[in-house]
Amino acid sequence: MANETKRISPTILQQDKDALAALKQMVDYAPPNKDFTLAKVQAASDGMESTQETETQKFAEAAGARDDATAAEWAFHNAVLGAKKQVIAQYGEDSNEMQAMGLTKKSEISRPGRKAAPTPPPAKG
Repeated sequence: MANETKRISPTILQQDKDALAALKQMVDYAPPNKDFTLAKVQAASDGMESTQETETQKFAEAAGARDDATAAEWAFHNAVLGAKKQVIAQYGEDSNEMQAMGLTKKSEISRPGRKAAPTPPPAKG
């Protein structure tokens, strides 16, 4: 039994479209099961194409919304970076206000210490 929750591969869908085109050429097609008349198969094809078109449009909408959200995130981020620079300019590099913005006070930045000289490799004897 087929798992009807998974998408059908494009190759199989193309084969189905080709079969529908061939079915349209059969002037004497009259199936005993009326669920598979040309009209019903064509209606299923039309329904599939309509929902695929809707899906494509929704993906485009989602991509546009994602782009809008990304632009808004960058605008916010750049605004905060600018505000941090303004806080430093107004209050100074060693202010509590600067620290409140998530920055480190200049007086609290540790200076790098001296590095020990590398140990020479042992002499081979």
